[in-house]
Amino acid sequence: MTARPIKRLGVPCPWAKNEVSLRYHDTEWGVPLHDDRGLFEFLILEGAQAGLSWDTILKKRGTYRRAYANFDIARVAAFTVKDQRRLLADAGIVRNRLKISTSIANARAALLVIEQEGSLDRYLWSFVGSLPKQNRWDSIDQVPAITVEATAMSKALLKRGFRFVGPTICYAFMQATGMVNDHLAGCPRYSQLMVAGSRNDP
Repeated sequence: MTARPIKRLGVPCPWAKNEVSLRYHDTEWGVPLHDDRGLFEFLILEGAQAGLSWDTILKKRGTYRRAYANFDIARVAAFTVKDQRRLLADAGIVRNRLKISTSIANARAALLVIEQEGSLDRYLWSFVGSLPKQNRWDSIDQVPAITVEATAMSKALLKRGFRFVGPTICYAFMQATGMVNDHLAGCPRYSQLMVAGSRNDP
């Protein structure tokens, strides 16, 4: 079932410029996510985006889900060399050998986090005190690319064996999964997400 866009009472954030990014902005970006599978999906997609536009990744998202077993962490962790060759041959995803091998390594690291911490959700949300941080920006120029929390997350994940999780990627991940509300104050989604619960999978 196709999600309906929200009824806009103002101008959306300026980075949402086309149908794909507007739908993502309206229904997902900044909404608190507490599902391990969904969190893992964003970790992989944010890493895949490095050096590319987010629109490119959004357009490939359906193919990514098919190629990565709907981001089932245990299944991706069990991917073999044969699976890596399959992914490298899949034109529907970013065919970068390092990013592909990293995604599998990150699935294995995520399984260890779940085993040791109880859930990926509990562990990752601990970096923002388990509650969304409500920022208030009037201009996109004010929105930071890195924060203290993102740097702490990056350092911790790297120690646990994750890769492609630098502070900039971690902050983009925090924005995407609602750990911070970085919609501009004039965006209709800003006030709607001031108090937000868990989101449903799109």
